[in-house]
Amino acid sequence: MKNLFVITVTYTKPLDIIDAILPEHRAFLQKGYEAGILLASGPMNPRVGGIILGIFKDTKEAMEFTAKDPYAKNNAASYQVVEFTPVKHTESLSAFLQ
Repeated sequence: MKNLFVITVTYTKPLDIIDAILPEHRAFLQKGYEAGILLASGPMNPRVGGIILGIFKDTKEAMEFTAKDPYAKNNAASYQVVEFTPVKHTESLSAFLQ
């Protein structure tokens, strides 16, 4: 079974700048979904950042992924990566975790 990673994205620029970068950010995330490494993503409530859930080889690989995010490239966000082992999960995650 693979470990999951929770990436917390914290905006470091005003929302008007975040919104200007948002289409490029979502296109970047779409590539992660197409590669089979992302499970879910979306904004926090209140909108001070976002959350990305995915599978990576290790924390270093997850951080390398975040470095390619348009938010990171525009110095518009900071990232925290948390790795965890999903010992209990819904059956629908089984294929994703294998």
